Amino acid sequence: MSDLAGWARGSHTARGETHDTYRKGSGPGVVLVHEIPGITPEVIRFADDVVARGYTVVMPSLFGRPGASATPGEIVRSIGQVCINREFVKLRAGVTSPVTHWLRSLARSLHAELGGPGVGALGMCLTGGFALAMMVDESVAAPVVAQPSLPAALGAVGKADLGLSPADLAAVRRRVAEGCPVLGVRYRDDPATGTRFETLATEFGGDFIRVELEGKGHATLTAHRQQVAVDRVLAFFDERLRPGGPSA
Repeated sequence: MSDLAGWARGSHTARGETHDTYRKGSGPGVVLVHEIPGITPEVIRFADDVVARGYTVVMPSLFGRPGASATPGEIVRSIGQVCINREFVKLRAGVTSPVTHWLRSLARSLHAELGGPGVGALGMCLTGGFALAMMVDESVAAPVVAQPSLPAALGAVGKADLGLSPADLAAVRRRVAEGCPVLGVRYRDDPATGTRFETLATEFGGDFIRVELEGKGHATLTAHRQQVAVDRVLAFFDERLRPGGPSA
């Protein structure tokens, strides 16, 4: 737990669901949603980079043990938690995971507190597409989709699906058309992401900012971190949440 020293533990409740949160920093808000197996030291390192850039970061803990390393045992434990948790849609296409309603509430609460043009929302891997579902709410002004992996990339439909209901997809289309771009980051040959980046490009055209890394890897911002990806995400937050630049 030493990596979480300096992070204030709290909680948020919405629609009868409560999850712990970890908060640090000052400035515009960013909701950073962890990957499997949870809030690992690598996730915390990236979150600290966002804090150092001048942002208030809130990390919800949706599964796993906060601060634990990504050992095989922790990965198995977290996958087991997700598999039995009805807040996550694992296989069905065209469905929004219920946990994203809780995440939207968290983003609204943070924006109401901090003000400004909105908050950032970043999901990664299993939660990668959640940033799209969160931007249905206008409190989210900087959505980042990092190696989105739900629903499971099985078959052509699953590989292309964005994890959104038809109504939510229509709402996201409207937000993008009104001037809210989406940033996506992945390794180009990562099979877990399927063909979702092609779907995003088709849906949003030039308003989908596509960052694709070469080489073998999956976790673009954490375990297989490349600084070019980290820098582009931070720059996107600056562009969307600090129109005057990092020092504004």
